[in-house]
Amino acid sequence: MSATKQKIRILVADDHPVVRKGLQSCLIRQECLKLVGEAADGEEALQKALSLLPDVVLLDISMPRRDGLAVTAALRKDAPQIKVLILSMHSNKEYLFRIIQAGAHGYVSKGASPEELLHAIQSVHRGETFFSPEIAQAALNQLVNNGGKKEPFAQLTGREREVLVLIAQGRSNKEIASQLGIGVRTIETHRERIMRRLDIHSVAGLTKFAIANGLVSLEDGQVP
Repeated sequence: MSATKQKIRILVADDHPVVRKGLQSCLIRQECLKLVGEAADGEEALQKALSLLPDVVLLDISMPRRDGLAVTAALRKDAPQIKVLILSMHSNKEYLFRIIQAGAHGYVSKGASPEELLHAIQSVHRGETFFSPEIAQAALNQLVNNGGKKEPFAQLTGREREVLVLIAQGRSNKEIASQLGIGVRTIETHRERIMRRLDIHSVAGLTKFAIANGLVSLEDGQVP
């Protein structure tokens, strides 16, 4: 097998061009890695991952069109051989439970060193899991302190998370239905279930919840 074939093939997905370029600059310095593509939103990330079949996808959480957790869940179903490494600026410990539930293989902060990022990529490529130590410890502490109870977001399905993000971005039921390729009535049902499970009963409340939990940015969220 040639040296090129032995390299770990990477796809980078982030909606900020500066972040993508910075990651690419970091990755190309590593002889064991090969950058095969980049994506600027969740839908593009999913389509490129399915066509390019990289070994590892570096995936941001908060992205347009599909969030990183929805992309992760889709890849786990359609291309389980691809390893997903979540790379996010969010250090909120609640994310760890959502990431695990979606099927990601690891989670690294964007503030991590190049050495930690390389170690994380190599670990998930070998079939192991990798979570930044400080995030894993904080999440474990919370789980113990809460007596093992799930936080509300963990109760949502992957589709409900997608709908929640789009609601928070100010999309109408019709627009959401068109983007996801399902009926308006189905979106209405999802909205009702989301509100019931989160015990939030207004669009403004859902938007504030999504922003507070890093699902959308302040710029994307349409808070009255």
